[in-house]
Amino acid sequence: MSKTNISTTKTTNGAGPKERRFLDALRDLFVGAKVDGQSGYINLMKIKASYFTGLVEPALMKDIAAALEDFPNFREELFDKLHAFFSRYFSRSGSICFAYTPSHFNVYEKVYTDAQDATLFWKTHMLHYVKTDRLFQDMRVEVDDEAFFFDCSELQHKKANEKRRTVCFFDKLEEDGTIRLVVTYPGNGQQTDVAEILKVLKKADHAVRESTLTKAIKVFDRQCEVDFFINKDAGKFLREQFDLWMYQYMFQEETDWPIRRVQQLQALKAIALKIIDFIAQFEDELVRVWNKPKFVRGSHYVVTLDRLADKQEGLDVIAELIKHKGMSDQVAEWVDLGIVKKGFDPKTIMQGIGKNRKLAEDWQFLPIDTKHFATLELKLIGLFDNLDEELDGRLIKSDNYQALNTLGNKYHERIDFTYIDPPYNTAASEIIYENRYKHASWLSLVIDR
Repeated sequence: MSKTNISTTKTTNGAGPKERRFLDALRDLFVGAKVDGQSGYINLMKIKASYFTGLVEPALMKDIAAALEDFPNFREELFDKLHAFFSRYFSRSGSICFAYTPSHFNVYEKVYTDAQDATLFWKTHMLHYVKTDRLFQDMRVEVDDEAFFFDCSELQHKKANEKRRTVCFFDKLEEDGTIRLVVTYPGNGQQTDVAEILKVLKKADHAVRESTLTKAIKVFDRQCEVDFFINKDAGKFLREQFDLWMYQYMFQEETDWPIRRVQQLQALKAIALKIIDFIAQFEDELVRVWNKPKFVRGSHYVVTLDRLADKQEGLDVIAELIKHKGMSDQVAEWVDLGIVKKGFDPKTIMQGIGKNRKLAEDWQFLPIDTKHFATLELKLIGLFDNLDEELDGRLIKSDNYQALNTLGNKYHERIDFTYIDPPYNTAASEIIYENRYKHASWLSLVIDR
């Protein structure tokens, strides 16, 4: 397991509380907490963190210093205004969207808080809804100079997009002071007992603040389970919202317009647009990565024996398949699928010898999966003159958006109907996946597909 070392540029000494609050919010959007592990999402976090610490923060602080040369007393108010605007659109998962937008701040449309749902599609139509990979892996999280290690070994059987609540239990205190927590699925209504964990740590002479422990657990939950959005055009979205916010502020809160005040607000706008450009540069790259056709990681074929037998030299290939070491795995698969009974002898697949060889009638439609016969796969598919035309079905394991996007050119206007998801948001739907999609999120997921 590799370790993600993320260091941040600390706010300069003497910074006021409003400056620290805004920079912490911006840093959290790009960097977050230190996290161990290997996954596509964590790799993006590493890139995003490097982008912030190496480029965004130094350049931004330099621009702010230049903008405030003529009115240094505006510094705290500047950061207060920046926080008032940007905090509305920095979601918990680091997505840029209507995250915490009170309805009375909006000029022309009703916006709900993060805890509620939007009844109108406009809230999320500018977003790609992204289903994250399974991220349940052992993870190290550092919060407030405290190190936590989340042991996820009991969660490795979690499947695909299955969504289940987790519970943390105290395991032990490592020699270096790392607090080790075991993460598991709850039983009988169990919940993480924060008070009990704090009590045990206190007895071990390693007192930890409740807020620190709670934040560490939240960071772990966010990295493991959160589904997140990518804004299709973060720059355009934020600029439009800033213009509305600025208009609102100027005509609802300001009544006095001396030239110095106008210059201060011009400086505010210039800095805000600079921040928007930094955010948009990375978000636009995420959009390109998300929409780029993906490489196929593995491809195999399933062919019934009768189709092989019809080909020249097909019976010879079947004879080799029967003797192949992979046949035991193939038979086990047939048994598991209920196609044959336990104890099935593959030698019974063919009857006769020499020119009189033929498939046994009972077994002519047995499906051969080439994943069990790697050394014979090319010989098997080589029996077909035009394999692509003879295929009458395709089974694809992928996020449905990525699959549809990758196959779009080949199958453009050739598909009449697609069924890509189970029926969500209904009590009658007994499925093991997340079943509480809010309407706006569901629409943003479906519209791209």
